[in-house]
Amino acid sequence: MSTPETTASHPTYDFIAIGLGPFNLGLACLTAPIDGLNGLFIESKPHFEWHAGMFLDGAHLQTPFMSDLVTLADPTSPFSFLNYLKDKDRLYSFYIRENFYPLRTEYNDYCRWAADRLDNVLWSTSVTSVTHDEATGLYEVHTGGGATHRARRLVLGTGTPPHVPAACEGLGGDFFHNSAYVQNKAELQKKESITIVGSGQSAAEIYYDLLSEIDVHGYRLNWVTRSPRFFPLEYTKLTLEMTSPEYVDYFHALPEDTRYRLEGQQKNLFKGIDGDLIDAIFDLLYQKKVTMPVDVPTTLLTNTSLDSAAYDATTGTYTLGLRQQEQERDFSLTTEGLVLATGYKYTFPEFLEPVRHRLNFDGRGRIDAARNYSVDVTGRGIYLQNGTTHNHSLTSPDLGMAAYRNAYIVGELLGRAHYKVEKSIAFQQFTAPEGTLA
Repeated sequence: MSTPETTASHPTYDFIAIGLGPFNLGLACLTAPIDGLNGLFIESKPHFEWHAGMFLDGAHLQTPFMSDLVTLADPTSPFSFLNYLKDKDRLYSFYIRENFYPLRTEYNDYCRWAADRLDNVLWSTSVTSVTHDEATGLYEVHTGGGATHRARRLVLGTGTPPHVPAACEGLGGDFFHNSAYVQNKAELQKKESITIVGSGQSAAEIYYDLLSEIDVHGYRLNWVTRSPRFFPLEYTKLTLEMTSPEYVDYFHALPEDTRYRLEGQQKNLFKGIDGDLIDAIFDLLYQKKVTMPVDVPTTLLTNTSLDSAAYDATTGTYTLGLRQQEQERDFSLTTEGLVLATGYKYTFPEFLEPVRHRLNFDGRGRIDAARNYSVDVTGRGIYLQNGTTHNHSLTSPDLGMAAYRNAYIVGELLGRAHYKVEKSIAFQQFTAPEGTLA
């Protein structure tokens, strides 16, 4: 990493990256050894933290360790997960474990280990606004306390905040999103009834965790999902080729309406439940049925949407208005505890409002990322990490494609390839052939 240019006592960076989740942290690690490229990373939190509210015992990533911050772009990087294990005297233990999937707490610790080795991160710093100086062509990033940092380019990595369904907006009481589960678990288990709303891995992990102690605390446990069934994560090898550069090329070139249709259809490819966990839930239900003196006080509802919600402060209960979609039948459910495992959704950062006119949006008002991940009108000034399932498909939130995307962005920042970007890895062909196949 080179020293930024200084003009009139103000340094000018080649790029400023806003937000330091796994994706921008990977960019920081990949740009650290590059001479002639200087960047500044700004993060509002005091240290790296990734989904700490879901640090359940035994919970692990759904992608193998090779989907770390750097390996798929640079297997020789000192920021690799294997180097982290070696530094922590755990490499042989990991080898003997014979499980490619790091624990979630372990992955978070790995990222903190990597972040601690960087010297160009501003922690506990919030971005208040971003402006563009037409005279100099520089972006000005204004932070709390009145500081201003200048750069030629920006990389946005603010992530996707927790999504609260419209039915629960402004709802009172002590309901919470699954991202805060661990912190609220003890109080939650004091309630007589608990309802989880959601269909993915987080909902399943919380259901299993609460089901494990249902006979200890005596609550009633409900799981409500809009999905027609408890979909397993699709992880077959030919399906995984949909995270290939060829599929990104194919998907990005499709008409906008087609991409939006596919975005809705592909959720189980990256939001499904680990198959082993689904089986473990069934086995635990069977075990509880055998050991408990009465029927297991739990209800699992599929095909069921949450259409309304009300909170009664006097009784401390929620009344959920539900609809069985296939039967088109409405009903209600009363619960004391409510956990929303309703995922995450990209929202346009307010600090970008002053430069909104410099950004591209699609026909539905969502930010429009070009194939090179740029989102500004010049096609080379602002790049976006994540938040682009509508034009980069399921690769957008995938940890395994983060190093590929960062290698691509590094090439854009340098104006030349630095890390080898593999362009052809899939055995299957996604586009229709031209002419007749022989």
